[in-house]
Amino acid sequence: MRVFSKTDIGLVRHTNQDACRTGLFPGGCAWAVVCDGMGGVNGGNIASEIAVESISQQLISSFREGMPHSAVRNLILSAIMNANLEVHDKAMEDSELSGMGTTVVTAVVCGGVAHVAHAGDSRAYLISKGEIRQITTDHSMVQEMVAKGDLTEQQARRHPQKNIITRALGVEESIQTDYCEHPFALGDLLLLCTDGLTNYIDAETIAALAKQVESQELALRLIEMAKEEGGGDNITVAVVENELLTGVDMCG
Repeated sequence: MRVFSKTDIGLVRHTNQDACRTGLFPGGCAWAVVCDGMGGVNGGNIASEIAVESISQQLISSFREGMPHSAVRNLILSAIMNANLEVHDKAMEDSELSGMGTTVVTAVVCGGVAHVAHAGDSRAYLISKGEIRQITTDHSMVQEMVAKGDLTEQQARRHPQKNIITRALGVEESIQTDYCEHPFALGDLLLLCTDGLTNYIDAETIAALAKQVESQELALRLIEMAKEEGGGDNITVAVVENELLTGVDMCG
């Protein structure tokens, strides 16, 4: 298993409110956490950093080699729930941080299965045999309009309210998190990202690039492409590859 990640401030923002962290577990397992903060310059930064640090530490401290899939699921959901409380409590302590929150997409890959949980509009894509599939559904107002048939996917990408999300970690005392499991075969890629990528680069472009470059280059090249298309937001990409045991974490 290999894991690579990168975050970039983009070309317009003055601060980077994205945060991410990735790593490897014993036994050829990998994990990744990607967050996109909201709630003002300071609030967004703090929310995403608290969430990433909290989830990462809980995954690292509690993961055990050979855990059954149900235990991995419970670990991820518990880590997100606890991080939600940490962000919410911090916001309650400081009036200047009131209402801050963050998206979250978290993955643990082990035993030939990708376990993914998320809230908000940060996404996970599975690339298998050259085909790409979005395995998360955005929790956003625009996505709800698409689901109702009021907007097409193409219209949604350009909608002026596309950044309004309907779920965020830390805003309330509890959080509703979506969870899924997918087979993760040799050669498969799992890509987690913030909307700073997907607002500029579509899934087909991601898949095409994944065929052309090594996995360690994919995050860097996708960020470069998003910046070439405007780079109007912070951009974060994490890639997990079902391959040899190595890892590079460039988030920060």
